[in-house]
Amino acid sequence: MTTGVKADPGRRRRVLGGAVCGLVAACAGLAVAELASAAVRPEASPVTAVGGAVVDRTPVGVKEWAIREFGTADKLLLALGIVLALAAVAALAGVLAVRHLPAGIALAGCFGLVGAAAALSRPGATWHDALPSLGGGLAAAGVLYVLVSVLTRPRPVGAPPGGAWSLDRRGFGRLVGAALVASAGIGYAGRRLGAYGSAGATASRADLVLPEPAVPAPPVPPGAQLPVPGISPFITPNGDFYRVDTALVVPRVDADTWRLRIHGEGVSNPLELGFRELLARPLVEHDITLCCVSNEVGGPYAGNARWLGVRLADLLREAGVRPPSRGGPADQLVARSVDGMTIGTPVETVMDGRDALLAVGMNGEPLPFAHGFPVRMVVPGLYGYVSACKWLTELRLTTFAAYDAYWVRRSWAQQGPVKTQSRIDTPRPSAEPAEGRVAVAGVAWAQHRGIARVEVRVDAGPWQEARLGAADGNDTWREWVWEWEATAGPHTLEVRATDGTGAVQTGVRTGTVPDGATGWHSVPVRVRPGPGRKA
Repeated sequence: MTTGVKADPGRRRRVLGGAVCGLVAACAGLAVAELASAAVRPEASPVTAVGGAVVDRTPVGVKEWAIREFGTADKLLLALGIVLALAAVAALAGVLAVRHLPAGIALAGCFGLVGAAAALSRPGATWHDALPSLGGGLAAAGVLYVLVSVLTRPRPVGAPPGGAWSLDRRGFGRLVGAALVASAGIGYAGRRLGAYGSAGATASRADLVLPEPAVPAPPVPPGAQLPVPGISPFITPNGDFYRVDTALVVPRVDADTWRLRIHGEGVSNPLELGFRELLARPLVEHDITLCCVSNEVGGPYAGNARWLGVRLADLLREAGVRPPSRGGPADQLVARSVDGMTIGTPVETVMDGRDALLAVGMNGEPLPFAHGFPVRMVVPGLYGYVSACKWLTELRLTTFAAYDAYWVRRSWAQQGPVKTQSRIDTPRPSAEPAEGRVAVAGVAWAQHRGIARVEVRVDAGPWQEARLGAADGNDTWREWVWEWEATAGPHTLEVRATDGTGAVQTGVRTGTVPDGATGWHSVPVRVRPGPGRKA
């Protein structure tokens, strides 16, 4: 005698068939939304809109963890997570539709409402941004209705038992395959249309020949790049330059249609410029190291490049702006990106004589799209979250008391001067160099103050002065090297820097929030014994 309940093969097939219907409907909805977003704007895509809304509402600690663990891959993982969550709910909607068709259709349609709400919540959104998600939701609901109706149609009299199929399995498979092929075609068309829509931006960058600078940067001095294997290159190649921002889709802006507006408090002569008008002004070339406030001690989010652009202070003076020290009413310059990002910069800082730039070039070529083409801000001495607005479209003069920019509303400090930092590039953590002379080397930076000294110590012993590479002004990092007579066994290396004012980098460890990490970078190593010696 057997006990228990036997599984119902027909029920299993209905559940599996319903899940398949839901997943196919979701594919159709995403494909239609992709096509519609190509006609509206890429940021209106449901995955992008929901991802942006998630980023905006994610606690700072979680964001910092994601940046620390995944780097620039965090955006890809977020998009993948959204798609997987969508797939799970879509499968549930299909199973529910098999049991109660209106409920399943309603759940599928909710995707469109969620995506539309997320799209409308994005900075700079208009009602058009809701259309891709709404269209995708309707498409998903319609496809789910058709598939589930076919799946659950009663069997004809005399049909063989084994489920509630109105078509045989092969016929239903062909129907599902046709829906998937159609979805793939629609999605491909959306991708191609989106690429065509950005073709003007691509062409405007490809055709751009940057003018010669009126004030060229001097050559990088001999000795700035130390001949030490494993040390960072003094000039960071564009392809290796760090990228930290909230854009799930990199904006592709056509330089021929780009406009910049300068207005706000204390602006007696509002300006509006096109890209060619900006290029017609005197261009300045300057080597500047940028770093992200999210960079932990010893982290990778710092890079050095040769930037080409227009002095921001000259444009502000032309607009009639005076810094607060000269009676100007505005102490904050709010930069706005084409994707709605806002970044607030102290007016006093950008007008104090430093080469704060509206940059158009990076390392001898037009800005890459990922780094802000056609125009971005670069301000030496400030963390990027308060200075380095990419895809710039507006500069508004206001006060810190009147307005909090994007990151300030998320627990970061209003003003973010760069802190003195130093990093050990080689040897790497947990390296096992051989006993004897070992080159310990890396970079140090204190933009707009410069680096005067770097010191290294082993196992909390006395500090030893490192040899510095040649300085390329006060706005770039500086390479350093110390020759260590390493003995066998485990050791911990530490580094600290002294800036151009004589201030020594603090050893107190703090996190990145609210205004940048502090502390000495330390690297554990295990030195291997020399030949003939036992470990």
